[in-house]
Amino acid sequence: MASLHNVLLLGGSGKVAQLLTPLLLKRSWNVTSIIRDPAQIANLEKLGEGQSGKLSVLVRSLEDVTSDAQAKSLIDEVKPDYVVWSAGAGGKGAPERTFKIDRDAASHFIRASVATPSVTKFVMISFIGSRLTKPSWWTEEIWQEDLNTTRKVLQKYYEAKVAADQVLYEEGKKRTDFAGICLRPGALTLEPAGNVRLGKIPVAKGTSSRASVANLTALLLDAPNVKNSWIDMLDGDEDPEAAVKRVVDEGVDAAEGEPFY
Repeated sequence: MASLHNVLLLGGSGKVAQLLTPLLLKRSWNVTSIIRDPAQIANLEKLGEGQSGKLSVLVRSLEDVTSDAQAKSLIDEVKPDYVVWSAGAGGKGAPERTFKIDRDAASHFIRASVATPSVTKFVMISFIGSRLTKPSWWTEEIWQEDLNTTRKVLQKYYEAKVAADQVLYEEGKKRTDFAGICLRPGALTLEPAGNVRLGKIPVAKGTSSRASVANLTALLLDAPNVKNSWIDMLDGDEDPEAAVKRVVDEGVDAAEGEPFY
């Protein structure tokens, strides 16, 4: 039996978060799921039925979190040791909303988590193209294609996500007993969980099943020796448990090449 953990799940009504919740509860961990819309409470509570862990659902607007202190008060209320950011405006609505949630609120929760000694892991769900510089394992052609397609279409979302990813990486380095893990999938699909490509991947495009993203998030939270790192992922042919073990054992970090690495 895994030791009991308390997980704060930010953005609990999202598709990945709803797939992740039962995986965590099945481990006898407790989950506090933060959602914005009270109409979703009943649906979410069903995810906790018959599970070993306890699910609590709190209605809070992440858009209203405008300081580290506000984020810290929610962390102090929930008392998690793991935090998962699966929230976001997803580029929907005005650009200001994307910056408010995906960049600013995320950064407040990151800094508040690092400032809370009992929090030891923070998993951020980002995306594979969230980079400032071309990694050495991408060709120039792949990099240019990424700049000219994904980034142009998702410019504001990209700017918000890459800023938060940088904050997680830099803040995570401030504590030796803290892992800021940035999990970076490709185009999300509704396919079932399956095998994966994980780590430094020599392509910038591809699909990632949301169920696999959820499964990898749970496995990374479960991995005892995981370190502060960026981990790119796509659907692939490696067993997810073996992939996580390899990446953790080898200390793979896809943030390599970034100015703050």
